[in-house]
Amino acid sequence: MRAFFAFVLTVLGLAAIALYSSAFVVHQNEQALVLRFGNPQQVITTPGLKWKVPFIDTVEKFDKRILDIDTTEQEVTASDQQRLIVDAYARYRITDQLKFYQNVRYEDRVREVVGPLIESEIRRVLGSATLQEVVKDKRESLMKQIADQVNKEGQEFGLEVVDVRIKRADLPKENLVKVYDRMRADRVREATELRAQGEAESNRVRANADKDVTIIKADATQKSDGIRGDGEAERSKIFADAFGRDPDFFRFYRSMQAYKTAIKPEDTRMLLSPDSDFFRYFKDPTGGVKPASPGPVPQQ
Repeated sequence: MRAFFAFVLTVLGLAAIALYSSAFVVHQNEQALVLRFGNPQQVITTPGLKWKVPFIDTVEKFDKRILDIDTTEQEVTASDQQRLIVDAYARYRITDQLKFYQNVRYEDRVREVVGPLIESEIRRVLGSATLQEVVKDKRESLMKQIADQVNKEGQEFGLEVVDVRIKRADLPKENLVKVYDRMRADRVREATELRAQGEAESNRVRANADKDVTIIKADATQKSDGIRGDGEAERSKIFADAFGRDPDFFRFYRSMQAYKTAIKPEDTRMLLSPDSDFFRYFKDPTGGVKPASPGPVPQQ
């Protein structure tokens, strides 16, 4: 009896192991290839619980998502003989599990197998374009051309290259120094030209301003000389009239003006005799001149 129960348990255990070994799960982002002694038996693209022959079949799973592959940084010579250091990457997905397994086998080998193909197309396509086209004008169309050509050659690997993009396209370091020096020289030349134009404009404005100032000063001097001449004439007329009416007062007024001019409060030194005629109004308010008798009073 015990032997029977042991046999039943053994059979159930082996059945459980066989059932566990025959079932496998394919996730939403996966696709699988069932192999029997290395020969493909079934291609699975739908997710879910799947079955295989236990202990005989093996399952290889591949990613269904779009994957990235980085290329090696390489130097490319454009059609205008300009050298470029190009760093690119490609995006691909596995479309044929069987071809992929037969030619590439594992996803880790994609870089080793397909990478040189992408790099070769990058050199060929970019080598037929100019630097301006690679950097700016036709960059998008060049990348599409590379992807299309890689897809044609990559069908035997079971891959579809979705896109190829340039991460960086720079000049070599020695060329960068020359480009920067040329750019600096162009900027210095442009700055020199602008500075010369500014200096010329400044001189023109300054010359016009100096001319206007000279004209304004000349007009003002002419007007001031005319006004001063009129004032001097009027003053002389007033002085002449005053002298004619009262010569003594006129002489007194002129002496006061002379005192004001000669004797200043800051520092005045004079070497004159006290009896000098210059100080006659200090000794005598009339200046030593007898006042004239008043004339007859006019009748009203």
